Amino acid sequence: MIRLQPIGAEALLVVLAEQPYPELPLQIATLADAARRELGPWLVDLVPGWTTLLLHYDLLLTDHAQVAERLAPLLARWPAEAGRQSPPRRHEIPIWYAGADLAEVARACGLSQQEVIAVHCATEYRVGAIGFAPGFAYLGELDQRLVLPRRATPRTTVPAGSLAIAERQTAIYPQASPGGWHLLGRCPWRLFDATKEPPCPLQPGDRVLFQPIDAVQFQAEASR
Repeated sequence: MIRLQPIGAEALLVVLAEQPYPELPLQIATLADAARRELGPWLVDLVPGWTTLLLHYDLLLTDHAQVAERLAPLLARWPAEAGRQSPPRRHEIPIWYAGADLAEVARACGLSQQEVIAVHCATEYRVGAIGFAPGFAYLGELDQRLVLPRRATPRTTVPAGSLAIAERQTAIYPQASPGGWHLLGRCPWRLFDATKEPPCPLQPGDRVLFQPIDAVQFQAEASR
């Protein structure tokens, strides 16, 4: 059942499901587009989650009761309209699998390094949410054979472009930042650019496949 929860004085959380399912991220993206059109200048920001949509609104223009009232017809139509959405976009992203934790992950999972790479590349991931840092796309779900808890001691700096795994998710760090995930490789592409629209090429609901490349290919892609 869909629920609306006030979050402080200036935000409303729309809970759309209790558990994520494959089609949900794209359905939430459809709802976000409709809410953006419906709420117009009232809306300050939209934050899609795995099962939620958080709406930040301008308290000088509206309040949560008015926002909820305007959302009601959208939510009533949402299941049917979400079912008519366009197919998700599919991205094939090159990865040089030479991460600092690759050997450690292989030992922990009881696999060879080549098996870790093969298992990681075999899954088509879905973008469930963007968060933590600008352009940081949470991708799920990771093959059970690669599931590990986060590192006991996070790194103070993870290089931009680092491909990492933790629990049932994988992601690429778009900027250098602290991080506690296990590093498997590097992506040569820039996955966040504030001068572009949208600034992040990965959007909720998109599908992602990883393609292994070598060091020479990495340098060639990075220099483009």
